Amino acid sequence: MLKIGIILGSVRQGRNGEAVANWTLDFANKRNDADVEYELVDLADYNLPFLGAEIPETQQAEAEKAIKAWSEKIASFDGYIIIAPEYNHAIGGALKNALDYLNPEVNNKAAGFVGYGSLGGTRAHENLRLILGELQVADVRTAVTFSLLADFENFSVFKPADYHEANATEMFNQVIAWSKALKTVRG
Repeated sequence: MLKIGIILGSVRQGRNGEAVANWTLDFANKRNDADVEYELVDLADYNLPFLGAEIPETQQAEAEKAIKAWSEKIASFDGYIIIAPEYNHAIGGALKNALDYLNPEVNNKAAGFVGYGSLGGTRAHENLRLILGELQVADVRTAVTFSLLADFENFSVFKPADYHEANATEMFNQVIAWSKALKTVRG
């Protein structure tokens, strides 16, 4: 069984990412991929401290528990679909911080991107490609890009155009193929 984590990489209040993540999970489940299991992982469910920040002694046990839970959850997957908002031409700080806690958990695994923003999150994807390269994650070429201008009514109600399904299909096909191949590398 191949396990693919769909990571919702925003923790903002009122975030558009929940609708995008739910669309992605629904799309994945409707594919009925044989021997592939999808799971939504919401970064907001992990109260990760800023990497390297001083943690008060009274909060250290809770912080260590959150870091361990994040690490174990991410390690349990063979590949990832990362839902990445674009903030100021890059990924959001919470997602970058969460990725900084990882390394061996994600080595030799594959990732695809679903972005949203004024330009569909493409600059966030470029940023992720650099970060994931350092973490030895193979990112696939095809990505899904939702525009705040065209795919959201009043910048908040998610109404994606049908044409995104073709890119989503290709991205999922690539992530599954690469995840299977890289699983053999990990042994």
